[in-house]
Amino acid sequence: MKIGRLLLRLIVGSLFFGHGTQKLFGWFGGHGLDATANMFDSIGMRPGSRNAVAAGLAEAGGGVGIALGLATPLSASLLTATMLTAINRVHLKNGPWVTNGGYEYNLVLIAAVLAIVDIGPGGLSLDHLLDNERTGPRWTLAALGLGVAGAAGAHFAAESYPAPVEAPAEATAGASSYGDASAPNESQEAGTAQ
Repeated sequence: MKIGRLLLRLIVGSLFFGHGTQKLFGWFGGHGLDATANMFDSIGMRPGSRNAVAAGLAEAGGGVGIALGLATPLSASLLTATMLTAINRVHLKNGPWVTNGGYEYNLVLIAAVLAIVDIGPGGLSLDHLLDNERTGPRWTLAALGLGVAGAAGAHFAAESYPAPVEAPAEATAGASSYGDASAPNESQEAGTAQ
């Protein structure tokens, strides 16, 4: 059982660490912070740069915490929040199946980190070494509750941030010739068209 928990923690934690550093630094084939920020802006997680940093730090930090078995409930809550946010912003509309871009993988990861909290990180963990293990149903529910609160907070913060105002196509086309005496004005264009 100790080896199984250790393997679960190391695999899940290291994958989250990799996912977070893909966002932050472009490591492991990731796109880096600027591209991640642009993607976050496109899904309404505004401002994209702030949310990209927050998600990257939560995934990388939570992943390290799970892998080491350190502050396990807190680490699990950080990862749960990022996965719930991903479900809400990207995957929910696609249904459950990952083959359709759905949320099944996100749910499996949430279940995995919460299971680690419930059974504890095990004897081969820093929480055990520091005599700081927090396990069982109450800590699992607390980690889940914090994760839900974190995801809700990220959602409402993004929604309260104003969306960028895009200029209408006509205004941007007209703006390039505004004030140019050689450019026809609307009345001249109307007369030409008739």
